[in-house]
Amino acid sequence: MKRTFKFYSVIWAILLVLFNIISFVSVGWSGQEKYTTAFWTGYIFITFSFVGQLICAYFALRGNELKKTFYNISLITTSYFGLILSFVFGGVCMLISSLPYWVGIIICALILAFNIISVIKASAVVDIVSRVDDKIKSQTLFIKSLTAEAEELLSRAKSEKVKTECKRVYDAVRYSDPMSNEKLTSVEREITFKFSALVNAVNDDNADTAGSAAKDIVILIGKRNKKCMLLK
Repeated sequence: MKRTFKFYSVIWAILLVLFNIISFVSVGWSGQEKYTTAFWTGYIFITFSFVGQLICAYFALRGNELKKTFYNISLITTSYFGLILSFVFGGVCMLISSLPYWVGIIICALILAFNIISVIKASAVVDIVSRVDDKIKSQTLFIKSLTAEAEELLSRAKSEKVKTECKRVYDAVRYSDPMSNEKLTSVEREITFKFSALVNAVNDDNADTAGSAAKDIVILIGKRNKKCMLLK
């Protein structure tokens, strides 16, 4: 996503240059001084908002994971909306050069506070969603890994009897509850042990041992599923 940020920063720089050209090349109101305190208040406020928006975009686009970048879209949108508000209210201060300086400062300060709070809230939401996603990944890792191993084992089975037993295990694992829990550690350890026995049986093409191991695994999977229901 670094390349995306580079493209984004080029557009950002073009807009900033355009803003400065318009600010200093355009003429003020006839009979009024252009570069008053109100003008500089609005100009500094908009420039500061530009910088803040770029910082938000950097943090949103710096990662390499597409999913996290998707989560950060709300952060970019919030900062972009804040920049628009800054243009509107900061532009008012720049256009109305006769505006009392304290009015411009108060307006810009209120908008700035609103923008900062909105960005903080958006960042907090992104962080919460990312943590939940990471937690779900870790809690479903056992079943996902076991499903992949069972599928691979099924493809390696030689005789039809051994294949049948592997298919029983694969179906049981594939349709089991994916969520894990620390209280399931003991039963998951038993499943892992029995699965190792099934792997050895497949390697030896031993249908009897494969049948016994598969039966135990299916029973343990059922036991695990019942515990999962009780823990919810």
